[in-house]
Amino acid sequence: MTEARGLAHGGRRQATRAVGAAPLLRITDLSVRFGGIVALDGVAFDVEPGQIVGLIGPNGAGKTTLFNCLSRIYSFESGDILFEGRSLLQTPRHGIAALGIGRTFQNLALFRTMTVLQNIMVGAHCRTHSGYVDNAFRLPWVKREEAALGERARQLVALLELEPVMNLRVMDLPFGTQKRVELGRALAAEPKLLLLDEPAGGLNHEEVDALRGLIQEIRDRVGLTVLLVEHHMSLVMKVSDKVVALDFGRKIAEGTPAEVQQHPEVIRAYLGTTD
Repeated sequence: MTEARGLAHGGRRQATRAVGAAPLLRITDLSVRFGGIVALDGVAFDVEPGQIVGLIGPNGAGKTTLFNCLSRIYSFESGDILFEGRSLLQTPRHGIAALGIGRTFQNLALFRTMTVLQNIMVGAHCRTHSGYVDNAFRLPWVKREEAALGERARQLVALLELEPVMNLRVMDLPFGTQKRVELGRALAAEPKLLLLDEPAGGLNHEEVDALRGLIQEIRDRVGLTVLLVEHHMSLVMKVSDKVVALDFGRKIAEGTPAEVQQHPEVIRAYLGTTD
């Protein structure tokens, strides 16, 4: 990847957990119901600082529901989600990005008529401090803030190798490139925890392999923690430090990729057999 000095996090490196420190993310006994349908049933696991954790399961297992709880899009009946030891129940939906949780989506939600650079700059909105009056009168600190946001966006453009298309509209770009733009927009918010919702969806084999390297490089160079929902099992097993498997809303396995691959409940959920 192209060298991008002074990244959005000030060149922050992969976090190391102090002895006895709490996990970055702790999910405890999380349950969600939609009428008579149980979407999540007592799910619990931790995500440590600097980890890449893969969240897998068949369609309908509860993966996206869990992501929507983390984003405060959905409420939950019982349990809790702690981020840096603080319950997300204390944070309104619009405050999640500022808290340090970023997300990409399974279906792209970019501003199609805006350029790559403009889309990435939008992601940094939660880190701005100027208000309506400041912007209306174009006060001096507004210009300085915009310049800083532009510089940060250009650093991310370089990291994601988007410089050749930086000034093109995203609607004119291939799907795989648009995926990288969405990733850049999420990174512009300077998250501590990045939620990736099926980032390999619609990508070809070469693009998936490049995505694996990109996720690892971002984790190592920017110091992110990553929670990844993905159906592409090869990607999950190669990139993850830990894998959590769900089925019908329940956690059925947790461990290293090798351990989860051999777990009988996981084999049964995907293949319908333990033979």
